[in-house]
Amino acid sequence: MSVAYYPSLAGIPTSQLSLFTPKPVKSKSCRLISWEVHSITNSSNNSGKRAQLQFSSRVTMCSSHSSSVTSAGYRQHKVVWIWTESKQVMTAAVERGWNTFIFPPDHRELATEWSSIALIHPLFIKEGKLFDSEGRGVATVYDVTSPQQLQLLQPEDKQADNVIINLLDWQVIPAENIVAAFQGSHITVFAISKSPSEAQIFLEALEQGLGGVVLKVEDATAVLELKDYFDRRNEDNNILSLTKATITQIHISGMGDRVCVDLCSLMRPGEGLLVGSFARGLFLVHSECLESNYIASRPFRVNAGPVHAYVAIPGGKTCYLSELVTGKEVIVVDQNGKQRTAIVGRVKIETRPLILVEAKGDSDNGTLYSVLLQNAETVALICPSQGSGYQKKAIPVTSLKVGDEVLLRVQGGARHTGIEIQEFIVEK
Repeated sequence: MSVAYYPSLAGIPTSQLSLFTPKPVKSKSCRLISWEVHSITNSSNNSGKRAQLQFSSRVTMCSSHSSSVTSAGYRQHKVVWIWTESKQVMTAAVERGWNTFIFPPDHRELATEWSSIALIHPLFIKEGKLFDSEGRGVATVYDVTSPQQLQLLQPEDKQADNVIINLLDWQVIPAENIVAAFQGSHITVFAISKSPSEAQIFLEALEQGLGGVVLKVEDATAVLELKDYFDRRNEDNNILSLTKATITQIHISGMGDRVCVDLCSLMRPGEGLLVGSFARGLFLVHSECLESNYIASRPFRVNAGPVHAYVAIPGGKTCYLSELVTGKEVIVVDQNGKQRTAIVGRVKIETRPLILVEAKGDSDNGTLYSVLLQNAETVALICPSQGSGYQKKAIPVTSLKVGDEVLLRVQGGARHTGIEIQEFIVEK
C-alpha cells in the first residue's frame, strides 16, 4: 500500500477557504487531490500563540498493482483522531499534523486551554455520540463485544458520516467483517486503538483497512510510532533514482556464506532487492520469480549475496544481510524505481560458490562498484528498462559479460548503524 498526505480543511474558518487552491495530481494507481496554501493570517488577539495552519489528519492510501485482486483505481482516506488527556500527546500529535481530539463532556476547560495554544478541532463524547464545539453530531460510538452486535452495524442504517467502533473482544476478524460490509459506503468507520500496533491491524484489515483510527493513549511515544508507520508507508509513493552501470569485470571468487531472503510477499518479473558490497552503490538483484527447466520458481525469494553485503531497508537506511531476521522490513524495487515495503519471512544462510561483479556508473565519472553473488543460473541482475514492448528483465550472473548494462542505486557511502552520514570514508 502507498501513502500520501494532503492537508485537511477541517476547522479553518470559511472566510479563509479561498486561500486554498485545489490541484489535481495524477498517478497510475489513483487520483490524489493536493492543496496549495497561499497564506493565512489570524486577526485574533492570541494569534501569536496559535498555529497558523491546521495540518492534515488524513492520509491517502492507494492500492498497489501487486495482485489482480486489488483494484487499480482504489482510493481511501485514512483519518487519525486522538483521545488523550496528556498535553505531551497533544503536542506530539499537532506537530505531526493530527489535530482532531476527543474529550469527555466534563473536559471542556481542557479543550479550551489546548485551543489557546494550538489550532485543534475538539470533539466531545456524550451518551454514545460525538459532537463538535457547536453541538452538531459528528459520529456515533459503538461498543462491540459479540458477533450479534457486530451484525447490527450496517451502512444503510447509519445517519452519521462517521462511525466509531470499540472492539472489546476480537479485533482482526471483526475489523475485516466491517471493511467488507462498509466497502463502497460514504461512511468512515474508525476503530479505537490503544497502541500503534492495534492501529496497524485496523488500517490494514482486508488490505484496504478501516477508514481511520482513534488513537486513545497517554504516552507520546505511541503518536511517534504511528506517524513513523505512516512515513514508512509513504515511501511507497516515492520513485527511487536508479542509474545504469556497465559491467567491467566478472571474477569467480571461491566459497562464502550467502544469504537467501524469503519475503512474505510475491515479487513480479523486474523486481528485486538493492544489494552491494559498498553502501555507495547497490545493485538491483532479481528475485527467483522466473520459470526455469531445472527448478521451480520461488517468487518470494531473492538470493541476495554474502553476509557482509548491504541491503536497502525503509527510511533510506541500509543493514547487513546477516542482520536480516524474520519480521524485519526491506524495500522491493522494480526496473523503474517504484518501491514497496515487504516483510522478511525467513533468512537462509548457506555456504555457496561466489562470483564477483564489478561495474562503473555511467553518470559519476566512472566510480567503481561491486557486488558478490552466488554463482548460479537463478541469480540475476536487473537490466535498465528499454521502453514499451517486450524487454529483458534480468541477466543471470552466469551469462554476464563485460559491457552489459545493469541497474544501480547510487547514494552516500558513509554509514553509521545504517544511517547515511557525512564523513570522509574510503571503501575498496
